[in-house]
Amino acid sequence: MKIAVLPGDGIGPEIIEQAKRVLDALRSDGLPIEMEEAPLGGAAYDQYGQPYPEVTQKLAREADAILLGAVGGPQYDTLDRPLRPERGLLAIRKDLNLFANLRPAILYPELANASTLKPEVVAGLDILIVRELTGDIYFGQPRGVEVRDGERFGFNTMHYTESEIRRIGRVAFEAAMKRNKRVCSVDKMNVLETTQLWRDVMTELAPEYPEVELTHMLVDNAAMQLVKAPKQFDVMVTGNMFGDILSDEASMLTGSIGMLPSASLDANNKGLYEPSHGSAPDIAGKGVANPLATILSAAMMLRYTFNQEQAAQRVENAVKAVLAQGLRTGDIYEPGTKRVGTREMGDAVLAAL
Repeated sequence: MKIAVLPGDGIGPEIIEQAKRVLDALRSDGLPIEMEEAPLGGAAYDQYGQPYPEVTQKLAREADAILLGAVGGPQYDTLDRPLRPERGLLAIRKDLNLFANLRPAILYPELANASTLKPEVVAGLDILIVRELTGDIYFGQPRGVEVRDGERFGFNTMHYTESEIRRIGRVAFEAAMKRNKRVCSVDKMNVLETTQLWRDVMTELAPEYPEVELTHMLVDNAAMQLVKAPKQFDVMVTGNMFGDILSDEASMLTGSIGMLPSASLDANNKGLYEPSHGSAPDIAGKGVANPLATILSAAMMLRYTFNQEQAAQRVENAVKAVLAQGLRTGDIYEPGTKRVGTREMGDAVLAAL
């Protein structure tokens, strides 16, 4: 089980350290885990002048799975766009053809009061958002900024092929078969031809999964419904840009983006696993970041890439146990609970494990 560990920037190294401790504990219990580190993002630029250097490419390609912290920081905002940390993240997704992004939004009972929505609206929330990750307007060509008719003109291109839509659709339907057998496909077909094709292909795919109920929803309505009645959703599937926005919105229904893991998979379930939050440079180095999303990302890795369901559940149950004990990092703290730091939270998860 060869894992490439990419700590990244900001709080990345701090939260990755706690996930590594959990994986080390599982290795002590007999799992054949190997871990090797390399830089990505700003850390890679600082060391190699590129956000996704050859040394990291080689390790990522050879590994069975990648565990990533987070990338980015304000000190890199003035770099030429191809050199910015975020380009390293886009590059590794493209390089490894990680086309399927799975982002669960789960509200743990102990955190019901942390959500800005009423507990009765979000209690028991369990949504899986499946986001296409290697196409759409993020990668479409042509793109750029140029001068036309004496003024600056910016342009990007949105496009999808039928095969790209079909393969992400299959991921969503397969996921729904293991859950509550409902898929909501999100598009903007009333305005965008690209997403009319998206709806057509999803509709054509549905008969292959007769047990799964397929519905369609326009993206603006989906954004509203996530706030109004989020528990109506089971699996949501959508394109790269809409998925980026909706998955962040869904994450906040749970009270803190610091609790949410994610997986980005290729066709063979090789995956890149990372917390859904960013590099949080404002708290980097202070030892207060929440490591639970990263630890839960490691659990997703055990489940999806290594088929170690029992180990994945052990990690998830340890996180639940720690929350039940009332331990909280600052992002999920509320009166009556115990505020702890990054390493203390890792200690507690290890003890529960």
